[in-house]
Amino acid sequence: MKQTIWNAVEKARIIGICGHIRPDGDCIGSCMAMYQYIKKEYPGKEIYVYFEDVPEVFRYIQGIDDAITDYEYKNADLFISLDCSDIERLGNGKDLFEKAELTINIDHHISNTSFADINHYDGESSSACEVLYELLDPEKIDYDIATSLYTGLIHDTGVLKYSNTSKRTLEIAGVLVSKGIKFTEIIDESFYEKTYRQNLVLGRCLLESKLIANGTVIYTVATTELLNEYEADKKDTEGVVNALLLTKGVQVAVFVYQLGEKEYKVSLRAKGKADMNKIAGRFNGGGHVKAAGCAIKGKLEDGLSLLLKEVEEEVKLTGGCN
Repeated sequence: MKQTIWNAVEKARIIGICGHIRPDGDCIGSCMAMYQYIKKEYPGKEIYVYFEDVPEVFRYIQGIDDAITDYEYKNADLFISLDCSDIERLGNGKDLFEKAELTINIDHHISNTSFADINHYDGESSSACEVLYELLDPEKIDYDIATSLYTGLIHDTGVLKYSNTSKRTLEIAGVLVSKGIKFTEIIDESFYEKTYRQNLVLGRCLLESKLIANGTVIYTVATTELLNEYEADKKDTEGVVNALLLTKGVQVAVFVYQLGEKEYKVSLRAKGKADMNKIAGRFNGGGHVKAAGCAIKGKLEDGLSLLLKEVEEEVKLTGGCN
Protein backbone atom coordinates (compact mmCIF):
# COMPACT_ATOMS: atom_id res chain seq x y z
CA MET A 1 0.00 0.00 0.00
CA LYS A 2 2.84 2.40 0.86
CA GLN A 3 4.37 2.06 -2.60
CA THR A 4 0.95 2.39 -4.27
CA ILE A 5 0.35 5.70 -2.50
CA TRP A 6 3.73 7.18 -3.38
CA ASN A 7 3.48 5.97 -6.98
CA ALA A 8 0.23 7.92 -7.22
CA VAL A 9 1.88 11.00 -5.75
CA GLU A 10 4.80 10.70 -8.14
CA LYS A 11 2.54 10.51 -11.20
CA ALA A 12 0.30 13.44 -10.20
CA ARG A 13 1.02 17.01 -11.25
CA ILE A 14 -1.66 18.82 -9.22
CA ILE A 15 -2.40 17.47 -5.73
CA GLY A 16 -5.12 18.51 -3.29
CA ILE A 17 -5.11 17.69 0.43
CA CYS A 18 -8.06 18.01 2.78
CA GLY A 19 -9.24 16.91 6.22
CA HIS A 20 -12.57 16.86 8.01
CA ILE A 21 -14.85 19.76 8.90
CA ARG A 22 -14.10 21.62 12.13
CA PRO A 23 -10.42 20.59 11.94
CA ASP A 24 -8.69 19.57 15.15
CA GLY A 25 -5.02 18.99 15.94
CA ASP A 26 -4.77 15.62 14.22
CA CYS A 27 -6.55 16.87 11.11
CA ILE A 28 -4.38 19.98 10.87
CA GLY A 29 -1.21 18.09 11.75
CA SER A 30 -1.67 15.20 9.30
CA CYS A 31 -2.72 17.41 6.39
CA MET A 32 0.15 19.83 6.95
CA ALA A 33 2.69 17.02 7.40
CA MET A 34 1.62 15.48 4.09
CA TYR A 35 1.71 18.89 2.41
CA GLN A 36 5.20 19.63 3.78
CA TYR A 37 6.56 16.17 2.92
CA ILE A 38 5.34 16.20 -0.69
CA LYS A 39 6.54 19.77 -1.15
CA LYS A 40 9.99 18.80 0.15
CA GLU A 41 10.39 15.50 -1.68
CA TYR A 42 8.55 16.39 -4.90
CA PRO A 43 9.38 20.08 -5.51
CA GLY A 44 7.86 20.12 -9.00
CA LYS A 45 4.34 19.35 -7.80
CA GLU A 46 1.51 21.86 -7.53
CA ILE A 47 0.05 21.22 -4.07
CA TYR A 48 -2.98 22.73 -2.32
CA VAL A 49 -4.13 22.11 1.25
CA TYR A 50 -7.71 22.96 2.27
CA PHE A 51 -9.26 23.60 5.70
CA GLU A 52 -12.68 24.86 6.72
CA ASP A 53 -10.79 27.23 9.01
CA VAL A 54 -7.43 27.35 10.76
CA PRO A 55 -7.59 27.68 14.57
CA GLU A 56 -5.15 30.31 15.81
CA VAL A 57 -3.46 27.83 18.16
CA PHE A 58 -1.92 26.04 15.16
CA ARG A 59 -0.35 29.10 13.54
CA TYR A 60 3.12 27.89 14.62
CA ILE A 61 3.00 25.16 11.96
CA GLN A 62 5.20 26.05 9.01
CA GLY A 63 3.22 26.71 5.82
CA ILE A 64 -0.15 26.92 7.56
CA ASP A 65 -0.77 30.31 5.90
CA ASP A 66 -0.73 28.52 2.53
CA ALA A 67 -3.96 26.76 3.44
CA ILE A 68 -7.02 27.57 1.34
CA THR A 69 -10.25 28.10 3.26
CA ASP A 70 -12.54 29.05 0.37
CA TYR A 71 -12.13 25.64 -1.33
CA GLU A 72 -11.22 27.18 -4.67
CA TYR A 73 -11.28 24.49 -7.38
CA LYS A 74 -7.84 23.53 -8.71
CA ASN A 75 -8.65 20.53 -10.97
CA ALA A 76 -6.42 18.07 -9.08
CA ASP A 77 -4.97 14.92 -10.62
CA LEU A 78 -4.81 13.46 -7.11
CA PHE A 79 -6.75 14.37 -3.98
CA ILE A 80 -5.71 13.04 -0.56
CA SER A 81 -8.04 12.94 2.43
CA LEU A 82 -6.56 12.63 5.92
CA ASP A 83 -8.23 11.99 9.30
CA CYS A 84 -11.66 11.71 7.71
CA SER A 85 -13.87 8.63 8.12
CA ASP A 86 -16.61 9.51 5.66
CA ILE A 87 -16.76 11.57 2.48
CA GLU A 88 -19.55 13.75 3.89
CA ARG A 89 -17.18 14.93 6.65
CA LEU A 90 -14.99 16.56 4.01
CA GLY A 91 -17.61 19.32 3.95
CA ASN A 92 -16.93 21.73 1.11
CA GLY A 93 -13.92 19.63 0.18
CA LYS A 94 -16.19 16.80 -0.96
CA ASP A 95 -16.82 18.41 -4.35
CA LEU A 96 -13.08 18.86 -5.00
CA PHE A 97 -12.41 15.30 -3.87
CA GLU A 98 -15.02 13.82 -6.21
CA LYS A 99 -13.74 15.83 -9.20
CA ALA A 100 -10.15 14.56 -8.85
CA GLU A 101 -8.92 11.87 -11.24
CA LEU A 102 -7.61 9.72 -8.39
CA THR A 103 -8.32 9.82 -4.64
CA ILE A 104 -6.55 8.53 -1.52
CA ASN A 105 -8.01 8.11 1.96
CA ILE A 106 -5.55 7.93 4.91
CA ASP A 107 -7.19 7.59 8.31
CA HIS A 108 -7.37 5.92 11.74
CA HIS A 109 -11.11 5.79 12.44
CA ILE A 110 -12.61 2.31 12.83
CA SER A 111 -15.77 3.70 11.25
CA ASN A 112 -14.01 4.57 7.97
CA THR A 113 -16.20 3.87 4.93
CA SER A 114 -13.42 3.31 2.34
CA PHE A 115 -14.68 6.15 0.18
CA ALA A 116 -11.58 6.71 -1.98
CA ASP A 117 -9.96 4.89 -4.89
CA ILE A 118 -7.05 3.99 -2.60
CA ASN A 119 -7.89 3.43 1.08
CA HIS A 120 -5.34 3.09 3.86
CA TYR A 121 -6.55 3.26 7.44
CA ASP A 122 -5.76 1.57 10.74
CA GLY A 123 -8.29 1.64 13.55
CA GLU A 124 -5.62 0.53 16.03
CA SER A 125 -3.45 3.61 15.48
CA SER A 126 -3.70 6.54 17.85
CA SER A 127 -4.10 9.17 15.15
CA ALA A 128 -4.01 9.94 11.46
CA CYS A 129 -0.52 11.34 12.12
CA GLU A 130 0.61 7.93 13.39
CA VAL A 131 -0.81 6.23 10.26
CA LEU A 132 0.88 8.84 8.06
CA TYR A 133 4.21 8.52 9.87
CA GLU A 134 4.36 4.84 8.88
CA LEU A 135 4.05 5.89 5.23
CA LEU A 136 6.95 8.34 5.40
CA ASP A 137 10.70 7.80 5.32
CA PRO A 138 11.82 8.69 8.88
CA GLU A 139 15.14 9.95 7.57
CA LYS A 140 13.34 12.52 5.44
CA ILE A 141 11.19 13.89 8.25
CA ASP A 142 12.58 17.33 9.07
CA TYR A 143 11.84 19.77 11.88
CA ASP A 144 8.69 21.21 10.26
CA ILE A 145 7.19 17.84 9.33
CA ALA A 146 7.97 16.48 12.81
CA THR A 147 6.26 19.50 14.38
CA SER A 148 3.09 18.83 12.38
CA LEU A 149 3.09 15.09 13.15
CA TYR A 150 3.74 15.63 16.86
CA THR A 151 0.85 18.10 16.99
CA GLY A 152 -1.59 15.48 15.72
CA LEU A 153 -0.11 12.78 17.93
CA ILE A 154 -0.51 14.70 21.17
CA HIS A 155 -3.96 16.06 20.36
CA ASP A 156 -5.53 12.69 19.60
CA THR A 157 -3.87 10.96 22.55
CA GLY A 158 -4.50 13.67 25.15
CA VAL A 159 -0.74 14.32 25.40
CA LEU A 160 0.03 10.58 25.25
CA LYS A 161 -2.26 9.60 28.13
CA TYR A 162 -5.40 8.23 26.46
CA SER A 163 -5.81 4.46 26.10
CA ASN A 164 -5.12 4.69 22.35
CA THR A 165 -1.46 5.44 23.20
CA SER A 166 0.59 2.34 22.38
CA LYS A 167 4.25 1.42 22.60
CA ARG A 168 4.53 2.32 18.92
CA THR A 169 2.92 5.71 19.54
CA LEU A 170 5.56 6.49 22.17
CA GLU A 171 8.34 5.28 19.88
CA ILE A 172 7.13 7.60 17.13
CA ALA A 173 6.86 10.50 19.58
CA GLY A 174 10.46 9.84 20.58
CA VAL A 175 11.65 9.97 16.97
CA LEU A 176 9.79 13.25 16.41
CA VAL A 177 11.25 14.79 19.57
CA SER A 178 14.72 13.79 18.37
CA LYS A 179 14.21 16.10 15.38
CA GLY A 180 14.62 19.03 17.79
CA ILE A 181 11.01 20.16 17.86
CA LYS A 182 9.75 22.46 20.64
CA PHE A 183 7.59 19.72 22.15
CA THR A 184 6.90 21.53 25.42
CA GLU A 185 5.68 24.66 23.63
CA ILE A 186 3.57 22.60 21.22
CA ILE A 187 1.81 20.90 24.14
CA ASP A 188 1.34 24.02 26.24
CA GLU A 189 0.31 26.42 23.48
CA SER A 190 -1.89 24.16 21.36
CA PHE A 191 -3.34 21.76 23.93
CA TYR A 192 -3.47 23.30 27.39
CA GLU A 193 -3.41 27.09 26.94
CA LYS A 194 -6.82 28.74 26.82
CA THR A 195 -8.09 32.25 26.27
CA TYR A 196 -9.98 34.02 29.03
CA ARG A 197 -13.19 33.58 27.01
CA GLN A 198 -12.57 29.83 26.71
CA ASN A 199 -12.12 29.63 30.47
CA LEU A 200 -15.42 31.44 31.00
CA VAL A 201 -17.26 29.07 28.67
CA LEU A 202 -15.59 26.05 30.29
CA GLY A 203 -16.53 27.27 33.77
CA ARG A 204 -20.14 27.83 32.76
CA CYS A 205 -20.38 24.41 31.10
CA LEU A 206 -18.95 22.72 34.19
CA LEU A 207 -21.29 24.69 36.43
CA GLU A 208 -24.34 23.59 34.42
CA SER A 209 -23.24 19.97 33.96
CA LYS A 210 -25.33 17.11 35.30
CA LEU A 211 -24.46 13.64 36.59
CA ILE A 212 -26.68 10.67 35.76
CA ALA A 213 -26.44 6.88 35.87
CA ASN A 214 -25.23 6.79 39.48
CA GLY A 215 -22.52 9.31 38.74
CA THR A 216 -20.97 7.37 35.84
CA VAL A 217 -22.19 9.69 33.07
CA ILE A 218 -21.84 13.47 32.92
CA TYR A 219 -23.26 15.83 30.31
CA THR A 220 -23.60 19.51 29.60
CA VAL A 221 -24.99 21.69 26.81
CA ALA A 222 -23.66 24.94 25.36
CA THR A 223 -26.60 26.64 23.66
CA THR A 224 -26.40 29.57 21.29
CA GLU A 225 -27.67 31.76 24.13
CA LEU A 226 -24.82 30.66 26.40
CA LEU A 227 -22.18 31.22 23.74
CA ASN A 228 -23.64 34.62 22.82
CA GLU A 229 -23.52 35.66 26.46
CA TYR A 230 -19.72 35.41 26.31
CA GLU A 231 -19.43 36.48 22.66
CA ALA A 232 -18.03 33.00 22.04
CA ASP A 233 -18.22 30.52 19.18
CA LYS A 234 -17.50 26.83 18.62
CA LYS A 235 -13.73 27.39 18.88
CA ASP A 236 -14.22 28.53 22.46
CA THR A 237 -15.67 25.14 23.46
CA GLU A 238 -12.37 23.29 22.97
CA GLY A 239 -11.48 21.13 25.95
CA VAL A 240 -14.91 21.08 27.57
CA VAL A 241 -15.59 17.38 26.99
CA ASN A 242 -12.12 16.38 28.23
CA ALA A 243 -12.61 18.44 31.39
CA LEU A 244 -15.94 16.72 32.01
CA LEU A 245 -14.30 13.30 31.72
CA LEU A 246 -11.87 14.13 34.51
CA THR A 247 -14.74 14.08 37.02
CA LYS A 248 -14.17 11.36 39.63
CA GLY A 249 -16.33 8.29 39.07
CA VAL A 250 -17.36 9.30 35.55
CA GLN A 251 -17.05 6.71 32.78
CA VAL A 252 -18.58 8.72 29.92
CA ALA A 253 -18.71 12.45 29.18
CA VAL A 254 -21.20 13.97 26.75
CA PHE A 255 -20.80 17.54 25.50
CA VAL A 256 -23.40 19.14 23.26
CA TYR A 257 -23.07 22.53 21.62
CA GLN A 258 -25.46 24.29 19.30
CA LEU A 259 -24.50 24.82 15.67
CA GLY A 260 -27.72 26.42 14.48
CA GLU A 261 -31.46 26.32 14.90
CA LYS A 262 -32.38 22.77 15.96
CA GLU A 263 -28.88 21.53 15.08
CA TYR A 264 -26.37 20.34 17.68
CA LYS A 265 -22.91 18.77 17.66
CA VAL A 266 -22.23 16.00 20.18
CA SER A 267 -18.81 14.97 21.50
CA LEU A 268 -18.56 11.65 23.35
CA ARG A 269 -15.60 10.54 25.48
CA ALA A 270 -15.10 7.43 27.60
CA LYS A 271 -12.47 6.15 29.98
CA GLY A 272 -14.25 2.91 30.85
CA LYS A 273 -15.27 0.04 28.58
CA ALA A 274 -18.22 1.77 26.94
CA ASP A 275 -18.01 1.99 23.13
CA MET A 276 -18.57 5.57 21.96
CA ASN A 277 -18.26 4.70 18.29
CA LYS A 278 -21.22 2.35 18.65
CA ILE A 279 -23.30 5.06 20.31
CA ALA A 280 -22.35 7.70 17.74
CA GLY A 281 -23.15 5.28 14.92
CA ARG A 282 -26.75 5.08 16.09
CA PHE A 283 -26.99 8.83 15.51
CA ASN A 284 -25.27 8.81 12.09
CA GLY A 285 -21.88 9.66 13.57
CA GLY A 286 -18.75 7.71 14.33
CA GLY A 287 -15.16 7.83 15.50
CA HIS A 288 -13.33 5.63 17.99
CA VAL A 289 -14.21 3.41 20.92
CA LYS A 290 -13.11 6.05 23.43
CA ALA A 291 -13.86 9.19 21.43
CA ALA A 292 -16.60 9.78 18.89
CA GLY A 293 -19.03 12.38 17.64
CA CYS A 294 -22.45 12.73 16.12
CA ALA A 295 -25.22 15.28 15.67
CA ILE A 296 -28.70 15.94 17.01
CA LYS A 297 -31.23 17.57 14.72
CA GLY A 298 -34.65 18.74 15.81
CA LYS A 299 -35.82 19.33 19.35
CA LEU A 300 -32.83 19.14 21.69
CA GLU A 301 -34.75 17.67 24.64
CA ASP A 302 -35.95 14.71 22.56
CA GLY A 303 -32.66 13.98 20.85
CA LEU A 304 -30.58 14.38 23.99
CA SER A 305 -32.92 12.16 25.99
CA LEU A 306 -32.54 9.37 23.43
CA LEU A 307 -28.77 9.80 23.29
CA LEU A 308 -28.31 9.74 27.06
CA LYS A 309 -30.52 6.66 27.32
CA GLU A 310 -28.27 4.87 24.82
CA VAL A 311 -25.15 6.00 26.72
CA GLU A 312 -26.54 4.82 30.05
CA GLU A 313 -27.48 1.43 28.59
CA GLU A 314 -24.00 1.04 27.11
CA VAL A 315 -22.35 1.86 30.42
CA LYS A 316 -24.57 -0.70 32.18
CA LEU A 317 -23.77 -3.37 29.60
CA THR A 318 -20.03 -2.80 30.00
CA GLY A 319 -20.15 -2.97 33.78
CA GLY A 320 -19.66 0.68 34.61
CA CYS A 321 -23.04 1.42 36.16
CA ASN A 322 -24.98 -0.50 38.81
